[in-house]
Amino acid sequence: MSIKSLFFLGWLLLGATWIASSQDSLRACRTLDSIRTLPNDTAKVSLLIKAGKQYSRFFDRSENLFWQEALPLAHKLRSSRSLALLYNELGTAKRNKSQYLVAEDYHEKAIKYAEDANDTLLMSLSYNNAGVDSRRQDKLQQAFDYHLRALQLAEQINDVRNVCVATNSIGNIQLTAENYEDAIRHFNRALKLEEQSHNDLGVAINLGNLGYAYQGQNKLDLAIQYYHRSLTANQKIDNPTGMAICYNALGAAYKEKKDYATAMVYLQKALVVNDKVDDKVHVAESYLNIGKLLSAQNKHEEARRYMQQSIDLSVFWGFKSMLMEAYKALAADYRASGDFRGSLEAADKSLLYKDSILNEKSAMALKQMQAIYEVDRKDNQIKTLEHEKVVNELKTKRNVMFIFALAGFLLMAIIGGFFYIRHRNLEANKQTLQLELRSLRSQMNPHFIFNSLSSIHRYIWSNNQEEASDYLTKFSRLMRLILDNTQHTFVTLNKELESLRLYLDLESLRCNGIFEYSIRIGPDINDEEVLIPPMILQPYVENAIWHGLVHKHNGKGLLDIDIVLQDRCLVCSITDNGIGRQKAMEIKEKKGKMHNSVGMKVTEGRIDLIRKINNKEASVTVTDLADTAGEPAGTLVTIILPAEFIF
Repeated sequence: MSIKSLFFLGWLLLGATWIASSQDSLRACRTLDSIRTLPNDTAKVSLLIKAGKQYSRFFDRSENLFWQEALPLAHKLRSSRSLALLYNELGTAKRNKSQYLVAEDYHEKAIKYAEDANDTLLMSLSYNNAGVDSRRQDKLQQAFDYHLRALQLAEQINDVRNVCVATNSIGNIQLTAENYEDAIRHFNRALKLEEQSHNDLGVAINLGNLGYAYQGQNKLDLAIQYYHRSLTANQKIDNPTGMAICYNALGAAYKEKKDYATAMVYLQKALVVNDKVDDKVHVAESYLNIGKLLSAQNKHEEARRYMQQSIDLSVFWGFKSMLMEAYKALAADYRASGDFRGSLEAADKSLLYKDSILNEKSAMALKQMQAIYEVDRKDNQIKTLEHEKVVNELKTKRNVMFIFALAGFLLMAIIGGFFYIRHRNLEANKQTLQLELRSLRSQMNPHFIFNSLSSIHRYIWSNNQEEASDYLTKFSRLMRLILDNTQHTFVTLNKELESLRLYLDLESLRCNGIFEYSIRIGPDINDEEVLIPPMILQPYVENAIWHGLVHKHNGKGLLDIDIVLQDRCLVCSITDNGIGRQKAMEIKEKKGKMHNSVGMKVTEGRIDLIRKINNKEASVTVTDLADTAGEPAGTLVTIILPAEFIF
């Protein structure tokens, strides 16, 4: 197929898509307008969810208006079941757009609301969805745990559909981990259930998976038998994508058997079938597979023609991953024929596309983290408004009771009114302080996210891209923990220290291990019972690292964190052997960076408000340390907080 033909075909597809989208837009708007006239109840939410699924293709590049309108209504109605259904749909839509972090966050919310609704079917579905999200991110153990829980729940209610999904998914996890016997056992169970349910597509998928497992065991003849059975099942339901997958699998198996002629027959069939598939990436993949097969037979010129066809098609449609693989195969072919200059040029292009893909993945992950933060913030706003509404209703009822009491007991009302006004003023003052404290605490999230994203940005440009990807994965775990902790006024000490250790591990990794740290807890402290405000220590630890230890050039940097109980107070000491505040200030002046730490300023404000609210000792003290010669030897930060306990 020529580039001109592809260009003409592209314009035809765009024209047809525009007409279909316009019609969908009109129908969607009319449907939405008609639903808006209905009463605000769970039936309206159900209609919005159903309509959102019906017009989901129209919202491929935007948020689904039906689901966005249903979400605040479901929160207002406090319908856990509706919220579970909605978050499942939202998560699946995000997963279909490869936004796996956001999808996982939505599906975890779906799990929570399904459990609140005590709906076992919804719980099983939600766990399966979260498992798929984790598997797409290669978090195999987490995916296994999700699918295993889904399987247990589905078996309780004999839900065959979710049993099949969970069993097949666990088999795929075992296949990825090369545990072929376990994979075969799960695929056989899923296959039997799909056959009993007369689900031909499920039968075809599991037969193909069994072929992959047997091929992994190097049982090629048995693998080929299952590929043929899967092919027959896909032909029965006229599934071009499934047929193409089977033809490609057969081609790979025969190539492994060195039966190149038969392999070529099946790869050519895959190429023909792929022309019927809308996603042209499969056509590009078929060209590339044929090129690789010809290269293995030392038919270099013919192989390069097919590889170039794959490249041309991928350039037109923007398939960067396929371009990376095609140039990589082309480099190997040039090298095999002795053309090292051509091999080097092709390898450079492959690396160029690999870097572009990594940059896109990093940018997408950062956007997803920001989206998760915004969603959680909006959810909290909705919950706060609902809570305030309930509080206001209770206050109104209480005031009515006071009015009736005044009519009968004038003297008691006067005395009671005096104490009530006094109490109300004290409560209002306390609520004002608590709201101010909540506001300061909420500022820690964007501050910490900004600093961490800046760190990841520098890390990506100064280190290997694959290591940067691993760093980003660890960072997402830390962010999830931070976002969870900062929803509460107090968290247990062990949770706070868990996030602090993960933060220190990431900073040590980014700083190439220039410092070591230790965290010591007093023997009379049970870290599961003692409570501490979240993110109260992190800004001072961050300051110690980046203004003290990073600039230390003589000896290993040391950071010690000690937490003890003294007279019903929690005393937290952060000691570093860095360069001291004076030298740090001099370095700032040389670099022209004379700004105060936002994190420390906000945290000092939080500590001051804690002191005002509790009328207890709460303070922070910074002490400059010196050695025997009077030279700066680091800094000691002492934070004193009121001791709070769960019980």
